[in-house]
Amino acid sequence: MSVDINDQYDKIFRYCYYKIHDRDLAEDLTQETFLRFLESPHYHDIGKELHYLYTIASNLCKDSFHRRPREDLDESIPDDKDYEDIILTNVALGNAIKELPDEDKELIILRYINEVPIGVLSSLFGMSRFAVSRRIRKILSKLKNDLKKEED
Repeated sequence: MSVDINDQYDKIFRYCYYKIHDRDLAEDLTQETFLRFLESPHYHDIGKELHYLYTIASNLCKDSFHRRPREDLDESIPDDKDYEDIILTNVALGNAIKELPDEDKELIILRYINEVPIGVLSSLFGMSRFAVSRRIRKILSKLKNDLKKEED
């Protein structure tokens, strides 16, 4: 197995936390992700472990989202005190990212928050490395323009 669980644990946790905005649930889903990963050795083909980890995490987040009561869906930002120190630019960026189509949002989160390499993203999204890079540049350009519009 070439995936170092210690190296990937925080990244999977951040990915889950960003998608569901609940620290306790994100911790549970992260643990469940690694349990399922370790229980499925037939998916541990060379070069596919990281892809499989994110696939598990993504599916668990989607499942937990569908199981949430309706009133929880209105909560967009958790009540953690850490968020009191976020500067306006980060809030604006977060809002702009939320407005992206789901696949673009996921691509940006995986690339810049979880630092997933372009090669892994290309297999995860079924695109060439060049197409992934081009799409990321296009998304970043859109985010930059959206932030400029908000400043004006």
